[in-house]
Amino acid sequence: MPRRHLHAPAADGTLLRDALRRLRLRLEVPEDFPPDVLAEARQAAANPRMPEADATDLPLFTIDPPSSTDLDQAMHLAVRGDGYRVHYAIADVAAFVTPGGALDAEAHRRVTTLYFPDERVPLHPQVLSEGAASLLPGQDRPALLWRIDLDAAGRVTATDVRRARVRSRAKLDYATVQRSIDAGTAEEPVALLQRIGLLREALERDRGGISLNVPEQEIEQRPDGDGYVLDYRAPLPAEGWNAQISLLTGMAAADLMIRSGTGILRTLPAAPASAADRLRRVATALRIDWPAGTPYPDLIRSLDPHRPDHAAFLQECTSLLRGAGYTVLDGTASGPTEHAAVAAPYTHCTAPLRRLVDRYAGEICLSLVAGDPLPEWVGTALPALPKEMSAGTQHANRAERECVDLIEAALLEDRVGEVFDAFVIDLDDRDPTSGTIHLKSPAVVAKVRADPAAAPLPLGRPLRVRLTAADPATSTVLFAPADQPGHVD
Repeated sequence: MPRRHLHAPAADGTLLRDALRRLRLRLEVPEDFPPDVLAEARQAAANPRMPEADATDLPLFTIDPPSSTDLDQAMHLAVRGDGYRVHYAIADVAAFVTPGGALDAEAHRRVTTLYFPDERVPLHPQVLSEGAASLLPGQDRPALLWRIDLDAAGRVTATDVRRARVRSRAKLDYATVQRSIDAGTAEEPVALLQRIGLLREALERDRGGISLNVPEQEIEQRPDGDGYVLDYRAPLPAEGWNAQISLLTGMAAADLMIRSGTGILRTLPAAPASAADRLRRVATALRIDWPAGTPYPDLIRSLDPHRPDHAAFLQECTSLLRGAGYTVLDGTASGPTEHAAVAAPYTHCTAPLRRLVDRYAGEICLSLVAGDPLPEWVGTALPALPKEMSAGTQHANRAERECVDLIEAALLEDRVGEVFDAFVIDLDDRDPTSGTIHLKSPAVVAKVRADPAAAPLPLGRPLRVRLTAADPATSTVLFAPADQPGHVD
């Protein structure tokens, strides 16, 4: 899990762009695709391996941020008897990528799309990821078409997946979908997103799972045009309902894999007691009431991400989601099979344009449903995928973490010496005069360091702090108690 989501619609300042460019160089992020990869991508875009089955009469639609063009999923929702039928089309990347070719090798090198406030670094060349392979409206596309039947409570009763040609009818965005559902004007396939989403959320609660609706940190230009500010944007309910359809598909795919003993699962161990204890300290610091005996998932669902203190706590909750990995099921090795946050087996299979493993998970599910042996290229690559995905995910998480640190440093650079209101949300286990604070405004989490001879920082209490350092070159932000004399480096 990323530490924080970061969105920068106004991050067009030269200084910010220069700092982000230097960060990408330091992280050795690839800038361009090699010529042989681009040539292969252009050829594949012009000559995809189109499936024979035709499902272009299914009125699919996509739901994504307005600016997104790398569209992995399209859906159609319908009532079926007392239950529902979910059609979920996933971009068929294997229709374009030849195993062992230049495109395939480059995807294994990159592993995942990287997201920066000013741009994204894609897993596949844009001619595919935002063009020929993307489920753009009005275009015939090769896809893995999932059909998942649900009963009246939203439980899965039947699962099928096969290759088919599809054609999305509309590219919708979250705000438009939310408005139409709230106004009661959404057509049934869109309106059912709420009904099915709420049913799946109820089932998630029953099994002890939790979906973190983590607010984004947004960079916005100040009203006077002089610099930028950080604030939180709370996710819309439609974003959570949409995520439930993706989770449903990943769980259905994992069920196929477990029943056959073949596949690759996304796993997450239960958080250690120390992580939960730390989170309770954060809740205390932010004045969030966490009654004894209240399960963590119930507390999360009671929070309002529109409130700054609740938004800050939700950001910190991602610390319980560390340690995720992948388990290969091949009949010979054993390992964890459950994802603690999902509270069920789960696999990544719905974002093949942006994540390497999803292409393989999709192929496995196709083979299992058809009763065919795995393609040789899948079986050959499977043992090494967990290690590849782990390295790629760590790189992506580091990029996201350092982006946030850099942006915070850049936005605070001209405010060194100013005093801010904050809460002490954590202390260094070895040095109680050092810890972590959350500013009331702007939306910044940073380090605070008092004089070593000073009293311990007041954990869980407000603290007036002075900004002592903000250096975009090193992504450093540091505060000291406001009543402490001198400068702390």
